[in-house]
Amino acid sequence: MAALIAALMLLPIAAIVFLAASSDFAAISHLAATVLPGAAARTFWLLLANALVTAIVGVTTAYLVATYEFPFRRLLSAALVLPLAMPIYLSAYAFGEFFDFTGPVQTLYRSLFGYTSAREYAFPDIRSLGGVVLVMASVLYPYVYLTARSVFAMQGRNAADVARTLGASRFRVLRAVQLPMARPAIVVGLTLVMMESLNDIGAVQYLGVNTLTFSIYETWLNRGDLAGAAQLSAIMLIFVLALIATERLARRNQRYATAGTAGEARRAVRQRLAGARGAAATLACILPVLVGFVIPAGVLFEFALKRLDDFFSERLLGALMTSITVAALAALCAIGFGLALAFAVRSRGTRASRGLARLATLGYGVPGTVLAIGVLIPLAALDNGFDGLMRATFGISTGLVLTGSGFAIVYACTVRFLAMAEGNIDSGFAKLSPNLDNAARTLGRTPGRALFSVLLPNMQPALATAALLVFIETLKELSATILLRPFNFNTLATLVYEDASRAQVESASVPAIIIIAAGLVPVLMVSRSMDRRA
Repeated sequence: MAALIAALMLLPIAAIVFLAASSDFAAISHLAATVLPGAAARTFWLLLANALVTAIVGVTTAYLVATYEFPFRRLLSAALVLPLAMPIYLSAYAFGEFFDFTGPVQTLYRSLFGYTSAREYAFPDIRSLGGVVLVMASVLYPYVYLTARSVFAMQGRNAADVARTLGASRFRVLRAVQLPMARPAIVVGLTLVMMESLNDIGAVQYLGVNTLTFSIYETWLNRGDLAGAAQLSAIMLIFVLALIATERLARRNQRYATAGTAGEARRAVRQRLAGARGAAATLACILPVLVGFVIPAGVLFEFALKRLDDFFSERLLGALMTSITVAALAALCAIGFGLALAFAVRSRGTRASRGLARLATLGYGVPGTVLAIGVLIPLAALDNGFDGLMRATFGISTGLVLTGSGFAIVYACTVRFLAMAEGNIDSGFAKLSPNLDNAARTLGRTPGRALFSVLLPNMQPALATAALLVFIETLKELSATILLRPFNFNTLATLVYEDASRAQVESASVPAIIIIAAGLVPVLMVSRSMDRRA
């Protein structure tokens, strides 16, 4: 079973590699001479700038929250996670309006200095590489914040106190002791930041920055060159696999970063910052929350308040029902596959079962645009083959059963988010003693009966969490959905995308608010979990 699941999850990647290798290289040669150099350079600088900004913001806020006591520290420690509820494309749409000529920033700027026309002054353009970095980094820094904060809290007092007794300043302790110990965890966070940066298509398209991801989209849809898009996707896959390898190597080394025990972490006393230092620490933690969540959510919420009737429109309700259906089916599939993989690892514990589980969850690092191509190729072949068989045998046409329905989207989201389900279920299994399995076996239960009668009743919180995470991530997914959806098939994400593409961000605000509200659920779960551990 585990081998079959791994094969299904790896099929889109294999399809991309096969089509890229078997196609004529004239298309990629033309792209390499025209589109590829510029897109690759912009992608490189985008990833580098995102990594730098998120590292600075994430590590700084994590260090302040874990080490010092300052005004509103407890509230801000939870609020710093809020930008994770904001999809990148929604933040781009909101910032586009916020910094537009008619937006509040330029309007205030003109009123302060007496300008009446845009030709009278220079103002940074949000529709630029710098604007994309601002949007992405403000939303993605919590990945670094969460991993760095956990490590800083787990380090406890010992290492830092020993360094202080040797005369080192707090800054030197941070630079020479704490940051090197936290480096593996920070690398994990930065890897996730870069994966999410590669996955985005809505923000880069709206802000006019042609990255590799957008080049794949444009090559496929605008130029009608599926083979060229597959070859570009294969190039991106190499980089993605390198990122995944880096992340897993960092996770393996992360055990060296948490030298302290939980008891030591609890005994650690935060240094109280008062006066100007306390105000500076509070401001340093407030700014990322303002830029990453409050401003974009406020812009969209203000627009939504002007269009309350849209909450009951037929168009929105249809997209909402479609989103719920697709997300529920993807969650069910991911839970089923994740449970089978995690149970195979638990019951067998062999290197082969662990290897299959890792292979099956590789899809979490594949950008949605790339994954859409990999899903379309085999499903289109199956559709055409089955239709041809039915025509030849019965003289009837079945049409596009798989690619003409939401099946392709469910499949793509299952491949992409299976890692979330499998990881949560595996963590749930880890909390159950192996003695439960052994006791059930001594009472004559088969492994399957022991799973359903003994283990699963104790796994309900882990299963519910896994299902919720996959459901909400599918609800927010845009990159794969926009490419795989049939005609007249809209989810909340594609509804937002369509309106924003027509420069109707106000119309897009109502479904956007629903997406943000749904995204807040797992974010608040993470915040509560961190508070309990603290």
